[in-house]
Amino acid sequence: MKITSISIFGIKLPLIDPFIISYETYTTMPSVIVKVETDQGVVGYGEGVADEHVTGETWESIFQVLKHTLAPAVVGENPFHLEKIHEIMDRSIYQSPTAKAAIDIACHDIMGKAVNQPIYNLLGGRYHERFPLSHVLSIQEPDVMAEEAAQAVDKSYQILKMKVGIDREKDVKRIKSVRQRVGEDIRIRIDANQGWKTSADSLDIIKQIESEGVEWIEQPVVADDIEALAEVKQKAHLPLMIDEGLKGTREMRDVISKRAADKVNIKLMKCGGIYPAVKLVHQASMAGMSCQVGSMVESSVGSAAGFHVAFAKKDITSVELTGPLKFAKDIGSLPYDVPFIELRDRPGLGVEVDERILEELTVMYDKVESR
Repeated sequence: MKITSISIFGIKLPLIDPFIISYETYTTMPSVIVKVETDQGVVGYGEGVADEHVTGETWESIFQVLKHTLAPAVVGENPFHLEKIHEIMDRSIYQSPTAKAAIDIACHDIMGKAVNQPIYNLLGGRYHERFPLSHVLSIQEPDVMAEEAAQAVDKSYQILKMKVGIDREKDVKRIKSVRQRVGEDIRIRIDANQGWKTSADSLDIIKQIESEGVEWIEQPVVADDIEALAEVKQKAHLPLMIDEGLKGTREMRDVISKRAADKVNIKLMKCGGIYPAVKLVHQASMAGMSCQVGSMVESSVGSAAGFHVAFAKKDITSVELTGPLKFAKDIGSLPYDVPFIELRDRPGLGVEVDERILEELTVMYDKVESR
C-alpha cells in the first residue's frame, strides 16, 4: 500500500460559546484536516489544531508545513511504516509536532480501515470500557463560573475542570465560589495554563485553596521551568499535572528525573500523533506515573484519535477530549453519552467525516499528489 495524495483543508470550527483560557480567547477554533488517499482505495483522515503558545505553530504555519514539506515527503510511502514515516517527517523539519500529528492520525485511520479493526486494537487492545467526561469552565467572573458549574452538575457531570490564570486573587474567589455552589461531592480540577507563572505565586494560591478539595493543579508555572514545577510539587499539598511543559520524550525524561509532577497530560498535538504518544505513555508507566490524554479542542477526528490511545492503555486514567461538544458544527460523528464517552467498535478512527460540512468550513485548500 502506498500514499498517493494528501488533501489539506484549513477550516474554522464554530464554537457554541467563546473558549477563554489564561492566554487566549477563541470564538472559532482553527483546524487543519488532512485526507490521505492510497493506491488501494483506503482513505484516512487526520487533524492538526495549533496552539502557538505551546508548540510555536499557528494555523497558517501548519497548513504551509503540510503543503510544502511533510505531504511531499510522505507521498509514496506505506502508511503502515510509521517508524519510517516519523523518521522522514523529523528529517524534513525540526519540531512542528501538530503538523506531524495530522499525518500520523491519518495513517492510523488507514491502517485500521485496511485490517477492519479500530485503532485501539492496533495499540494493544481495549483496556478501558468507558471514561467519565469533565465539563471545562472557561475563565469568567466567579459567580458566572459557579452558575455554569451548577448547570453542568444538573446535566450529570461529576467532574469540573476550571480554567484560571488571569488574576490570581480572583482565581481564589473563582475556585471557592464553584466549590461552594456544587458541594463537596463534585470533583474539581484546576488548570492555570501557565498563568500563575512562578513557584512562589503558585504556592501562595495553592495554600489558599488547599481546603477546597481540589483533585489536582495543572501547569501552574511557565512551561519551560520544570525546576519551578518540581519546587511546587515538593512544597505543595495538592497533586500536580504537567501539560504545556511536556511535549516529547526529552521533557518526559526531565519530569521523571526531577520528580516534577504527579501526573502527565499527553496531547497528540504536542508530541506528534498517536505513535509518539504511546511512547510517552510507556515512559510514564516505567516511572509509575499516571497519564491523561488531553486536546487542543479538536474536532471528532482529533478527539477520536486521542480516545483510541486512552482506551488502549491502563496507565491513562483520565481524558479531556470534549472539543466536539463545544462546536456548533463539526465535521465528524464522534458520539458522546454525557457524562461519559464510549468508543464504538468501528474500523480506524470510527468517525464518518461529512465532506459537505468539511467543504463548507474550509478557508484554505491544497492537494499534494504523487508524481
